[in-house]
Amino acid sequence: MIRLVAGGVFLVAGAEVLALVLGARQWVVAIGGLAVVVFLIAARLSFTAAQHRPQAEPGADDPAEALRRWRSRTESTIQWADSTRADWDRHLRPRLAREFVLATRQRDPSALQATGRIVFGEDLWRWVDPNNVIHGGSGEPGPGYTTLEEILRRMEDL
Repeated sequence: MIRLVAGGVFLVAGAEVLALVLGARQWVVAIGGLAVVVFLIAARLSFTAAQHRPQAEPGADDPAEALRRWRSRTESTIQWADSTRADWDRHLRPRLAREFVLATRQRDPSALQATGRIVFGEDLWRWVDPNNVIHGGSGEPGPGYTTLEEILRRMEDL
């Protein structure tokens, strides 16, 4: 809006100065009026174009929409728990191991193994251990939702 008004003032003043420089003093008022008309037409077109512009998505930054996306991602992640061992290794184990490493701040692999066994026990640690991935298409069933729930409960306790 400021640019439009500044451009209009510049257009009118420039047209009048040009008329004075060219020696057409009798036409200064007419040329100034013509410049004002051009400015008003440009302003009208600008406002009309602004009204027809599509608005930004109303829910793009909406907290409720962010919560729905988070919930959808979480539900799809949880579904991997009841799938095969290969799906667990591909989708859940990396996330669980990453979160465990961040929570314990263990850099040494042997210390990480020892801490994992203490926190989870042998049965659960084998599902979090980043080194226990079976490569290849294992059709073995995954541990299930109850195991995931117990792992997450113990990680919360950290």
